[in-house]
Amino acid sequence: MTTTDQTRWMDSPIGGLRIHSSAGLITAIDFGAVQPRKQRGADALLDRAEHQLGEYFAGDRTDFDLPLASEGSEFQKKVWAELRRIPYGETASYGDIARRLGYEPVISRAVGAANGANPIPIVVPCHRVIGSNGSLTGYAGGLERKKTLLDLEQPGLF
Repeated sequence: MTTTDQTRWMDSPIGGLRIHSSAGLITAIDFGAVQPRKQRGADALLDRAEHQLGEYFAGDRTDFDLPLASEGSEFQKKVWAELRRIPYGETASYGDIARRLGYEPVISRAVGAANGANPIPIVVPCHRVIGSNGSLTGYAGGLERKKTLLDLEQPGLF
């Protein structure tokens, strides 16, 4: 970790989250983080990210306004950008994402792999992607977290 790299732990309805930033950009959010014994001092970007995530979990925020890093392949970056276009409370299938990007639905497995590699879940809402039959499918944070996030956005959906 370089001197510009920062982390922040926060509690949430889906468990501990660790928010990472570097050079003024949010770089990752990790699930299942354990609260550190001692938190680092204030950091304006991490304060902002924690505040926005808190508003999201309280049901007061439907969109995020944070500077994000996008380290990945060109295809992954395209998928992640498309994920950010899925409106709050709505879902899309992997095939839908492929079509929106101009690909045939047969590429939906590659979309799924890019979705699974998303380093900034929640803010880049990979939880809004479901199976073509409307079922919950894999999620890096686990299906229970995915269900909780979808229920937060649209109670009773799953």
